[in-house]
Amino acid sequence: MTGPGPTGDYKAQAKRLRSAMASQGTPISHSRALELIAEAHGARDWNTLAARTPAMPQAAPRPATNRAFLQVGARVGGHYLGQPFTGEVLAVSSLGNSGRYKLEIHFDEPVDVVTFDSFSAFRRRIRATVDGTGTSPQRTSNGQPHLVIGTAD
Repeated sequence: MTGPGPTGDYKAQAKRLRSAMASQGTPISHSRALELIAEAHGARDWNTLAARTPAMPQAAPRPATNRAFLQVGARVGGHYLGQPFTGEVLAVSSLGNSGRYKLEIHFDEPVDVVTFDSFSAFRRRIRATVDGTGTSPQRTSNGQPHLVIGTAD
């Protein structure tokens, strides 16, 4: 059953994938489509993706009109891999009718993306996909979105 929420979204993606593949002369089963969607979202298989999906905390909703981050040159702030940041949007592109956008952001200060005490890996510029609220669909292993952005204060 496809319904609201992340699992329903993944099932809808699988249905669209199946339809697209069939229209190109390469039909696939629904279960194969689910496995491909799971793989695309970094899961080992559909069961792993479905099991971790309900436990994912949802980002606090923001008004849909808060889309200042969709402009090149916009000042943004938020969290990347759990670390706070401020920066500037360098590039924006819409991903069709999906309601998602690909952004490139240059951080004011490098962000350490590793939580291990004796190792660091700093990022100064990232490319990420976000929805209209500035939240990435990709999640860390603890269920947090990779990127949550808004306007810089």
